[in-house]
Amino acid sequence: MKQSMTFIPTLREVPADAEVKSHQLMLRAGFIRQNTSGVYSYLPLAHKVLKKIEQIVREEMDKAGASELLMPALQQSELWQESGRWYSYGPELMRLKDRHNREFALGATHEEMITSLVRDEVKSYKRLPLALYQIQTKFRDEKRPRFGVLRGREFIMKDAYTFHATNESLDEGYQKMFTAYQNIFSRCGLDFRAVIADSGAMGGTDTHEFMVLSDIGEDTIAYSDTSQYAANIEMAPVITTYEKSSEAFVDLKKIETPNQKTIEEVSGFLEVSKEKCIKSVLFKVDEKFVLVLVRGDHEVNDIKVKNVYGASVVELATAEETKEVLHCTPGYVGPINVSDQVEVIADHGVASIVNGVCGANEEPFHYTGVNIDRDAKVSQFVDLRFIQEGDASPDGEGTIKFAKGIEVGHVFKLGTRYSHAMNATFLDENGRSQPMIMGCYGIGVSRTLAAIIEQNNDENGILWPDSVSPFQLHIIPVNVKNDTQRDLGETLYSNFSRNGYEVLLDDRQERAGVKFADSDLIGIPVRITVGKKADEGIVEVKLRKTGESFEVSINDLQVKITELLGN
Repeated sequence: MKQSMTFIPTLREVPADAEVKSHQLMLRAGFIRQNTSGVYSYLPLAHKVLKKIEQIVREEMDKAGASELLMPALQQSELWQESGRWYSYGPELMRLKDRHNREFALGATHEEMITSLVRDEVKSYKRLPLALYQIQTKFRDEKRPRFGVLRGREFIMKDAYTFHATNESLDEGYQKMFTAYQNIFSRCGLDFRAVIADSGAMGGTDTHEFMVLSDIGEDTIAYSDTSQYAANIEMAPVITTYEKSSEAFVDLKKIETPNQKTIEEVSGFLEVSKEKCIKSVLFKVDEKFVLVLVRGDHEVNDIKVKNVYGASVVELATAEETKEVLHCTPGYVGPINVSDQVEVIADHGVASIVNGVCGANEEPFHYTGVNIDRDAKVSQFVDLRFIQEGDASPDGEGTIKFAKGIEVGHVFKLGTRYSHAMNATFLDENGRSQPMIMGCYGIGVSRTLAAIIEQNNDENGILWPDSVSPFQLHIIPVNVKNDTQRDLGETLYSNFSRNGYEVLLDDRQERAGVKFADSDLIGIPVRITVGKKADEGIVEVKLRKTGESFEVSINDLQVKITELLGN
C-alpha cells in the first residue's frame, strides 16, 4: 500500500479527552476517529489489525471444532422475554420499536438468538455436541463510555456457543474453548491471565475471564506469588483461619460517639484497632433484608453475599430503607437487638472478635464489649469478605498479590439456564426429552486491539507484535524528489510485495522528520530507510521494538528481512 493513497490522519498532539495510552495512540496514529460518545470509526490501519485478530480467532475456533455463522444484530423482544432477560438485563440493552410498534433490541449478546436457532433445528442427541460462533458488532448503552474502544457503546465481539447432551461433553467443549482462548491471546502477543470469575447477568457456573495485565484495567486480579492460581478479586475465596483471643468477656456498654460514623472515625475515637470493630452493612437480597457483618479492616464482597443466597439481585439498602428497618442512619448500624425480619450473617473473621465494637442502631451510639455469640443472633458464619494482599492463596500455595487487568475474553458454562427457559430440548438415546446443556464464550475483538496497544508502546508510539501489525515493512524514501531514492523505494516495494510481504511505502512529499515520526507512531515492526546511500545500493534497516539498526546492501536485504520476520 502506498501511503499517499491510503487514509492515515496522524496527529502531533495528544488529544485532551484521551485518558489512556491506547486511546491516545489510536487517535494520534490515525487508527480511529470518534463519531459520538462510545462510537468510533475504524480507519484503514485499525481495520487491518482487526482483520488479523479476527483471522487468529477464526483459526483457533476452527481447531476447536466450531463453525462460523452470522446472526442478526436486530433481535425481537419476544426471545428476550422467553429467557426472562428483557427487563432484568438493565439499561445497557438498547431497545427500539419499528413502525408497527413491535419491540426489538440491538444485540448486546446472542444467547437468546442462538438458542432459538438450535432448538428449531436440533432434535436428537445424535446431532450433539454442536459449536457455533460469529464475529459481529454488539451494542451496549454504557452509562459512561471511556478509554476509547476499551469501553464503548458499539464494539466488535466474537461470541461462540456450544450445545451438549451431557455435562461431561460440556466439560470437554469448555476445555477446548479455554485452550483456544489461551492460544488466541498468546498469538496476539499479550501478557494475560485466565482468572476465576463471576458469571453476572449471563448466568451459569464455572466461568473464567481472560485478563490482560495493565495498570489501567478496571478489574483487580488476585493471584498467588508462587502458583498458577488467579481469580477476579470478587471470586477469590478466603481460607485464612482466625485465632480467638483468650481475654475474658466484659460487659456490653453503650457509648456516645457523636459524629463518628466510619470505622476509621470510631476506632480512633474509642482508641481500639479496626480489627476489634464490626462493620455492619444492610443489603437488600431479592427484596429480603440481610445484615452482613465483617471485621472492621475488611470489606464486604457483595458477590459472595449473592452466592450465599443464590440471589438474582443484591444491592445496598438505601438510607431511607436503613432508617425504616433498623431505625438509624447507616453509620450507626449494628447486629444487636435486630428485628427477626432481618437475617444476620457474618464473615468468619467476626467470630474471633472478643470485646469488640459495633453500632447500636441508635444515633449517636456504639456498643463496646461486644461478643457476637453472646450478644447477637447470627444465622451463619461464611466467607463474605474480599480477599486482601498478603492473605494465603486459596490453593494453599503462596500468598496473594494484586494486579489490574483488562477483560478481553470470558468463558461460561451456562448449563440449562437458557435451554430450560426457552424449551430447547432434544431426545436422548432412550427417547426422553432433555434440555440442551450450553456453554458460552466471548472475546472482545476491538477491545483486544486496544489491549495490545496498552501493553506494546513507548514514548514514540505503538510497538506492534508481528502477528497483528497492520504491515510488516515500512519503506521510507527520505526524499522522493531524488530519482535514485524514489526508484529504489518503488523497486523494493514491488519486490517485497510480490514475495508476499505486507508493505507500506511512504511516497509522500514530506520532510524526513515527519515521515520518521509517523512511522514510529504507526509502529510497523521493520523500517527500511532509503537515504543518501541509495546510489551505493545500501539502505538502513531498523527494528521498531528495539531501535536496533543495520546498514544493509540491497543484494543482502531479502536474506536480512527473512531473518528478522521469517518467510
